[in-house]
Amino acid sequence: MAFGFTPKFEQDLDLNDLDPKHYLAIALDVVKQLDWRVNYVSKSGFIAFIGGGFFSTMEEFKVVIHDGKVFITSKNAGNGMFDWGKNKSHVEEFIDTFVNIQSSLTEEQLNEKVAELLPVFDSSEVDQLALPPADFKDNVKSFFSLFIPNKSYFVTPLIVDINILVFIVMVISGVSFIEPTNADLINWGANFRAVTLSGQWWRLITNVFLHIGIIHLLFNMYALVYIGVLLEPYLGRLRFATAYLLTGILASLTSIYWHPVTISAGASGAIFGMYGVFLAMLTTNFIDKSMRKQLLISISIFVAYNLMNGMKAQIDNAAHIGGLLSGLVIGYAYYPSLRKPLVIKIQYLTVALLTVFVFCTSFAVYHRIPNDYAKYDVYMKDFANREQIALSVFKMDSTAARGEVLAALNEKGIRNWKANLRILDSMDKLDLPAGFLVRDNELRNYCNLRIKAYQYIIKDYGDKVTTYKSAIDSCNTEMQTIIDSLKNGN
Repeated sequence: MAFGFTPKFEQDLDLNDLDPKHYLAIALDVVKQLDWRVNYVSKSGFIAFIGGGFFSTMEEFKVVIHDGKVFITSKNAGNGMFDWGKNKSHVEEFIDTFVNIQSSLTEEQLNEKVAELLPVFDSSEVDQLALPPADFKDNVKSFFSLFIPNKSYFVTPLIVDINILVFIVMVISGVSFIEPTNADLINWGANFRAVTLSGQWWRLITNVFLHIGIIHLLFNMYALVYIGVLLEPYLGRLRFATAYLLTGILASLTSIYWHPVTISAGASGAIFGMYGVFLAMLTTNFIDKSMRKQLLISISIFVAYNLMNGMKAQIDNAAHIGGLLSGLVIGYAYYPSLRKPLVIKIQYLTVALLTVFVFCTSFAVYHRIPNDYAKYDVYMKDFANREQIALSVFKMDSTAARGEVLAALNEKGIRNWKANLRILDSMDKLDLPAGFLVRDNELRNYCNLRIKAYQYIIKDYGDKVTTYKSAIDSCNTEMQTIIDSLKNGN
């Protein structure tokens, strides 16, 4: 089979009265000659890996000997959709080399090779290749095991379960299953500079467990499970949980530092942090050399692809980069305690120092990020309050004395519109996009028209004539045009 969801090629052969032990001995000699990497050997066969360089895919090559037959499978070890005939060529190369080696070996040489494998044949360990293939029930059980904590895979399923639970509760409460609104995201704890920096620092953490629709959730949970299965057994519960939370916080902080008006949510920043931790470990000698190269390549490709994909609009690449870089630092900081696992004090000390450092750094950065959007919001609330006071003049009792009305038009009306002009001058000094300045200019024109209209009303009311009615109507028409424009966002 040349292609498929997992491209592979299979071939069955008869032993033709060849002793299974002899076949295995020759087969392992073939793999050695072809320079393939043996990963697992049992009395029933072996599993080896082929390729895996920077510009080549990696294939899994499996040989199983059972009931007088040999079952050979070569399949892609990655997620490629095509193999371009490589798996078939591997099987053919194995068979041809096997025939050549078999014909060149004497009986004495063959017996020596079998003798070298006696520890394998006498082993009492469970033969993984002799186990029956998984049925539907086993596959379902295996899938749900991803969500159940166990000894070496404990924190990851808990984080996944929390994310899923939060999403379910959101949907039950009425939030869109596919595309939540910005208001919904803010209400549920999303990260947004103007709100987060206004005392709601906890959003730096809560947004890591919040997702923008089911597709966003599924992609992030898949990436989290993948890295969790690989990384958590190495780190252990405490280091894994600490790295996830700390990189999540730093990713969120990077996001609001870089994006003044972006509403951010999702576990991707923390997930990139865990990939950063793993990349740091893969550049040391902590992980076995035989596994290190392929893992380093696959993780690097994943990170590079997602960073490039993050350049698209509506993707918070700042959080990805912040998480990745902080993960690298934490990964290197973990190295001493990983090299000395029996000295538990080193682990606790490392976690404590990292936590204190991240919290102190986050506190300092949090209070240094400019929050002009929050200031703008405060100014706008003051503007709206003064506007209401100025307009309240028109709600005065019709029996009010003329002097009282004139005083109100000046003190409550014109005075507050002039105060709003000063507020707009202060708003212009904020570091905001050009669109805000355009809006401020519209509001400035609105205030000047209000002042002009009030002045006409005062003259008209004081003189007891209607000389200024047309001027007042003209001001009202222009003001309504501005109001309509602001409502429509133009």
